[in-house]
Parts: sequence; C-alpha cells; structure tokens
Amino acid sequence: MLKVILSVLLLAFFSSVIGYQQLQATIQTPLKVATNTQFKVEKGTGFNKLCRQWQQQQWLEDCWRFQILAKLDPTLTDLKAGLYELSADSVLNNIKKINQGEQISFSFTIIEGQALRDVLNTLSTSTHLQNDLKLEQLGEQIIGKQTHLEGWLFPDTYHYHSNDTASSLLKRAAQKMQQTLADAWQQRASDLPYDTPYEALIMASIIEKETALASERPLIASAFINRLNTNMRLQTDPTVIYGLGEDFDGDIKRKDLRNYTPYNTYRINGLPPTPIAMPSKEAILAAVNPPKSEYVYFVAKGDGSHQFSTTLKQHNAAVNQYILNKKN
Repeated sequence: MLKVILSVLLLAFFSSVIGYQQLQATIQTPLKVATNTQFKVEKGTGFNKLCRQWQQQQWLEDCWRFQILAKLDPTLTDLKAGLYELSADSVLNNIKKINQGEQISFSFTIIEGQALRDVLNTLSTSTHLQNDLKLEQLGEQIIGKQTHLEGWLFPDTYHYHSNDTASSLLKRAAQKMQQTLADAWQQRASDLPYDTPYEALIMASIIEKETALASERPLIASAFINRLNTNMRLQTDPTVIYGLGEDFDGDIKRKDLRNYTPYNTYRINGLPPTPIAMPSKEAILAAVNPPKSEYVYFVAKGDGSHQFSTTLKQHNAAVNQYILNKKN
C-alpha cells in the first residue's frame, strides 16, 4: 500500500514539474514576426479568432496552449480593436499589448502661421485617418458655429490612432486655441483698439505672418496698435497675399496693393474680416499685451529682422537702405 501511495505522489510530482515547464515554455514562446509588423485587430475579434489568425500567418505553431493560459488568466481575452505593432517578443506580451490598447500612434502637425487651406491639404494626405470633414459647414462641425475656421486651430503636434476621424483631431486643436485665447484675453491690456477676443485673434494672425522672429512679435504688435489708434491703415503685405488666395504667384506687386479685396489692408480701414493664419500662443500674447512704443513703421532688413521707425522720414530712409539700395 505504501508503494502505491509513493508511486502516486511521485507521478503527481513529475506531472507538476512537467506542467510547470510547459507553462513556462508557453509564457516564453516568441511570436515569429519580423520587426515592426503591423496587425489590425478588427472590432469584435475574440481570443480564439486572434490566435487562429496568427497561426495562419505562421507566427505561432498552435493555439491550445494559449487557450489554456487564457482560462487561467481571463483578462487575456479582453482584446481592444485597433492597429498594433507586433514584435518578436513573447506571444503573451504581444497579447497584453492588445489587452492594454497600446496602438500605433500617428501624428499630425499644425505649423505656426499655416493657413487653413494648407492644414486641410496636409490633413487629407495623413495616413490611417478617416476624412469626415464637411467643408461647407466646417465651422459648425468643428467649433459649433457658422464661422470661418481660419485662425481657430492651435499650432501643435496632435497624436491619433488608426481610424480616428479628422474632425476629432481638428476639434482638439480648436479647443486648445479657444482656451489659449480665453486665457490671454483675461490678461489683456486695458487700452486695446479692439473689443473682442476674435479681433485679438485676427491681429495675432497678422503678427504671426509679419515676422519669423519670436523676439520681434511684441514690437510688431505695438506698431500695428499704434497705427489703429491713429486711424492709420495697417498696410501689411500678408493680408494682401491672403486676399489674393491661389492667384498669388509668390511675388507681391504694386497692382496687388491697389487691388481691392476685403483683406487688403492698404485699401480697407482697421482689421480684415477674419484671421489670415493659425497664430502661435506668443503672437496672441503680443496682440493682447503689446509693449508701449512710438513705433509706427517697420521694414524688412533682408535677414529675417526688421528696422522699426517712429516717423515717415526715418522709414523712408530705412526703405532706401534695406530695399531700394539692394535692388540697385
């Protein structure tokens, strides 16, 4: 009798050892995929279907061991749909990546000073993104009101997953711009020549397009505000270029400055009707809190910076120095 008991105990021991070894082998079994293999988990995919798909791809030899493992740990069967990057790590770790929804992340960048049409063009070529935009009702779709969306998208890099919608991406950018503008408006100076946050957004977009130097944005803002306070026209080339749209050939001409559009600030008083680009946070802050100065004029030096002047005589001299002399 004692021999029988010992035999049973010995058999149970060896079975446990073999079972443990099998369990460890299953846990450590690598998924036989190439580096950075993309795999899409469709909505409604179950654990057994996933295992069969991988077996058909010859990424693993059999499924029964992993089905047993899933019985021991039911959380493995919670598969989240999406596009994943598989690796030659263990089968188990690849499954856990899907359990946790660690999808491949894509990115889309809105550049400071970019116009809406350029944002939409870039968006239309973005991979793994559903283009659900309603161009005729874009303002209503993104910010909930019938308005031109120009200026309302905050320049930044936005990350998304496969099959996310373009509208959800733009809504995030719009919400960030609305919050940035609201916060800046609360800290605005008391003597601004505009009355609404939207007018500040328009001014910020012009400031953004006038200079590539962040350090110059405050002085550009100051000069423009001095013009508005003295009922002087803004006379800024970027608004003219925006008004020309696709007719602009890359070289602004005198006839362009004379040509009337609602955006030609050589022909209209005050601000144009909408922003002309997506302004940065720094441009918005410059628009609502410009430094005090006597500057009214500025001219590009040709190196990315500007020469600022307080009188027309000084300005004409700067034009001769930096524009006319260089042309001659």
